[in-house]
Amino acid sequence: ELFFLKVWVNPPPATEGVASMNQPTAGARTEKELPIGEHPYQLYSLGTPNGVKVTIMFEELNELKGIEYDAWRINIMQLDQFGSGFVAANPNSKIPALMDHSFTPPLRVFESGNIMKHLAEKYQMFVPEDIRAKTECYNWLFWQMASAPFMGGGFGHFYNYAPIKIEYAINRYTMETKRQLDVLDKHLADKQWMCGDEYSIADMAIFPWIRCLDVGYSGKEFLELDSYVHVNAWCDRMNARPAVKRGLRVNAWAPNAISERHSKDDFAAKDAELAAKAAEEKN
Repeated sequence: ELFFLKVWVNPPPATEGVASMNQPTAGARTEKELPIGEHPYQLYSLGTPNGVKVTIMFEELNELKGIEYDAWRINIMQLDQFGSGFVAANPNSKIPALMDHSFTPPLRVFESGNIMKHLAEKYQMFVPEDIRAKTECYNWLFWQMASAPFMGGGFGHFYNYAPIKIEYAINRYTMETKRQLDVLDKHLADKQWMCGDEYSIADMAIFPWIRCLDVGYSGKEFLELDSYVHVNAWCDRMNARPAVKRGLRVNAWAPNAISERHSKDDFAAKDAELAAKAAEEKN
């Protein structure tokens, strides 16, 4: 009978899981200020695909120019994104959000693609200078931004997270996800990176979502990910980059994850902690 309603009726709120954060209204639900570290860039994020896009870029900037940043973990399951401080940084209550304190007053930048664009333009890095190559880079950046809801909110949700399995929804979003993978595979057939020979923010933005199809959604076999040969070769090149390896650890969940990141030294400290723990367990 739902489809005969003239006006949608909000169902009883979910008490657990991803759906428990959903409401049809925006704005702050709690009073909670955001912490501020010592660096000009204050990132409020989580190790999801949209989050690690930005931490990968920051780690690349750190490696090449020594740029430092603070990355604070926003626990979306605990509804940190609805605290008053976060809502002031991003009224849409989605991670990541950046406060750029090199401006007075600080400049808020939200939406992961816009954060990447902001940093790339500010430092004139990771976006080609040639107008055609630059336009192609932004073509693929915005392709990713438009495509992510089909992979995440579509395939990822209905295949992996939904409390009930709906065949129509899984088929719908699987077909679209595989179509997008084929778009990438054909594009990368004769290219090292998304924009040819030049590594760019397009690569950084797209890679975490392709990785998530396996690591996050456990869809490797279902989607036949191994069949996308050129995509897999490109993923191998991405995974080999030291800055990508570090960026994937920031605000994430894996045993080697850095819950908060305030210095490049945090990675070495975590590695030492894990090594000491392994040695203790061995003894």
